[in-house]
This record gives sequence, structure tokens and C-alpha cells, in this order.
Amino acid sequence: MSILWSYFWPCFAAGLLVGAPVGSIAFRRRSRRNVALAIGVCISLALAALWHGPLGAADRLSQQVEHDARIVLDHYEMTKIAAHLHRRPLSRRMILAGPADDFQTTELVRLMSQLPGVSSAQWTKEPAGLPLLAEALAVAFAGFLFGLVLAYLVELRRRHNAQWNW
Repeated sequence: MSILWSYFWPCFAAGLLVGAPVGSIAFRRRSRRNVALAIGVCISLALAALWHGPLGAADRLSQQVEHDARIVLDHYEMTKIAAHLHRRPLSRRMILAGPADDFQTTELVRLMSQLPGVSSAQWTKEPAGLPLLAEALAVAFAGFLFGLVLAYLVELRRRHNAQWNW
């Protein structure tokens, strides 16, 4: 499972699909530019938040990552170790708990950090890293900006071709 395709790509696509039409409206009408851009940003961020929460992408991602961690722990016969993603807010930081010696703790942190969808692993509950929702909103905003760039390029071509009167 790749976190890029299963979680972040729909957020980027939502921003892109909102950014292109909003950009074409904003670049043609100067009087409505700021309003159109503000509404477009709000819509793309709302779509990313909708994907994260009510549509269940964050839950699917956390279940898949925790399932993969359990498979790794079972493979190494460490059934007394528990692994779960940090919650409140949900982030991609893996929290490990259970009895282990020094060698096992360092190697499990290394192994769990390499799982797809995990940003880092640790044994203690420290403050969480960047929340998953914030990452999704940033990716949606990047998609929105990419859509604006595409709309700007289309508008430049339209203005350039408008000078020719045959």
C-alpha cells in the first residue's frame, strides 16, 4: 500500500479539479478575482477534510498501517508488543508499547519507521508530529495552486491568440 496513491492523491486531485476552473474565472474577471480564489481555496480544503473524515480515508489508512505493523511483529514473534498510530490528532507517528530489551527497542523502531504510511516510530508518547489532516490540507492546497498555474497558462494562450484577427 502506498500512502501517496491511497490517501494523498485524491486530496491533490480535489485541489486540482477545483483550482483549474476557479483559476479560469479569476484570471478573466479582475473584479471577482479575490472572491473566486477565496471560495476555491475553501472548497478544495473542505473536500480534503471531507475525504479525511466522513469518507473514512484516515480510518482506512490507520487500520492498514496498524495491520501491517501487526504482521511485522508476528513475523518476528513479538506478540506482546503493541503498535498503533498516534491519535488525538491522528498522525503518521507509530507508538510502540510492551516488554522489550534495548536491542529490540532500537530495531523495532527502525523496522516500524520503514513501513509505508509511517513517518517515524517511538516507544514513548511524546507530542505528535504533524497531524494527518494538516498534511491532507497542505496537499489539497498544493493541488489547488497547480490548478491555478494550469488555468493561468491556458489564459495566457487565450490572450495571445486573441490578438490575431483574420
